Amino acid sequence: MVNQMKLFRNAGQSQRFRFVVLVIGCFLVSMTFIVVSRPLTFPKENFQGKKNHTIVDPIEDDKTGIDEVMGMSTATESCERGRWNYELIKPLLLPRSFTETTVEAEEERTDRDEDHNRMTLPTVSNYTIDDTVQVDKKTTPEQPGMSWTSDLIKAVEKMLSCDFSDPRVDICEMSGDIRIPGNSSDVIFVESPQSDQAFRFRPYARKGDQTAFGRVRELTVKSSTAAPQCTVSHNVPAVVFSTGGYTGNLFHDFTDVLIPLFLTARQYDGEVQFVVSDMNPWWVYKYRLLFQKLSKYPPIDFDKDKGVHCFTKVVVGLRANKELSIDPARAPNDYSMVDFGKFMRSALSLERESMSNIEDLAGRRPRILIIARKRSRKFVNLFEIAQLAEQLGFEVEVNEAEVGSDVAQFAKLVNSVDVMVGVHGAGLTNLVFLPPNATVIQVVPWGGLEWLSMLDFGDPAKDMKLNYVQYSIDIEESSLTEQYPRDHPVFKDPLSFHKQGFHVLRSTFMANQNVKLDVNKFKSVLWKALEHIIQ
Repeated sequence: MVNQMKLFRNAGQSQRFRFVVLVIGCFLVSMTFIVVSRPLTFPKENFQGKKNHTIVDPIEDDKTGIDEVMGMSTATESCERGRWNYELIKPLLLPRSFTETTVEAEEERTDRDEDHNRMTLPTVSNYTIDDTVQVDKKTTPEQPGMSWTSDLIKAVEKMLSCDFSDPRVDICEMSGDIRIPGNSSDVIFVESPQSDQAFRFRPYARKGDQTAFGRVRELTVKSSTAAPQCTVSHNVPAVVFSTGGYTGNLFHDFTDVLIPLFLTARQYDGEVQFVVSDMNPWWVYKYRLLFQKLSKYPPIDFDKDKGVHCFTKVVVGLRANKELSIDPARAPNDYSMVDFGKFMRSALSLERESMSNIEDLAGRRPRILIIARKRSRKFVNLFEIAQLAEQLGFEVEVNEAEVGSDVAQFAKLVNSVDVMVGVHGAGLTNLVFLPPNATVIQVVPWGGLEWLSMLDFGDPAKDMKLNYVQYSIDIEESSLTEQYPRDHPVFKDPLSFHKQGFHVLRSTFMANQNVKLDVNKFKSVLWKALEHIIQ
């Protein structure tokens, strides 16, 4: 009996001990939870979700350093002293389960906005770090404060690489902390003072052409620690380029800017910000559908914008490797002119993705577009040429795209035809709108211009999987016979003019020559085009 009482008493003491331990344990867990999970106060309107950037306001704080800000134990005090971007630090401070729940609620709200207006929660690659977000009250412009994101920017591979060896373009690529002050000529790569360097060049794809470069502002890409504070922070890469030079001429619009822009920016699938120097608003508006297809964000006017735009990845200059064409071996993602053609048809909502087959032509005549020039190199006997085409069974369209014409509207016309014919000149650039397997006929003026014609339009047509026919006129078909005697070097030795420079070549054989086609000889060319359609 005594032993049983002892056992009972010992059991009671054990139970009381377990109860005390349980109470103490619960108390410790509760206190730990209270200490760790003290409520944090964040600003409600720190983030603009409808842009690809965050407007940055300096944090007024006279004590907080990077160790305090990044430390969990002082997060509450730091938040109370200044304003943070809640969306950026939320995944760093909150428990995973709470973060996921909050993200789901945020996604429900942002689903009402367009896709390109959404801000993805931060990874190292999808937002820009502002090195001068925190500024001490006593800090002078020469002594910028440190940023709470300094540890994060270390995760971004810092890189500044420039290539000036290409014969067509100069280009710089960089990643890290890059700042672009508007209304300036600088692109600043924020780096240690030991690596100070500067590169000056013009971001336009016609390297060495002094006439074109006279209309392109020189930019400076430099690494420096002396950088202005960010006012706008972007979460997408930037591509910086010029729309000066020869823009306004259809050929140069495409070969100098639009194709290089496709080559440089298409890989980002719209998530890229264009920063444009020498910006002509009318020109950007003319090609707005192409700009909108390449970038989801309005371009920044580098010359007029007053903000300091900050990025983690920037490309200054455009890739370019062939005249009005692309070399897939040197292009990102092996892009080709076939891809560019698909891009054009998609951006401009062109209907024909391929040529009509012979069965489709049973109910209609094949269509031919004659590009009519109004100045030099025009068809003197345009009516005869159109008449010949009609006699061979073509439905004839005669037109020329004016400088201010609606690109999409004219592109639809070109896309609807099976054959396009024109004298060597900018109008043949419209071949980019043709469906694959359509035929381009280039009429080459007198003067040994075959090499130039092939370079400018022959090779690009073939690269786009178009059929290409070249017709070189004889002396009798040139208006030069009205200006020079038959024994003149213009006829006897036209290549001698090539050696005197392009300006002589152009003024002699391009600016002052018209064409009167021999329709009997040209008939065989049109027959060849018909053969391509039948095949």
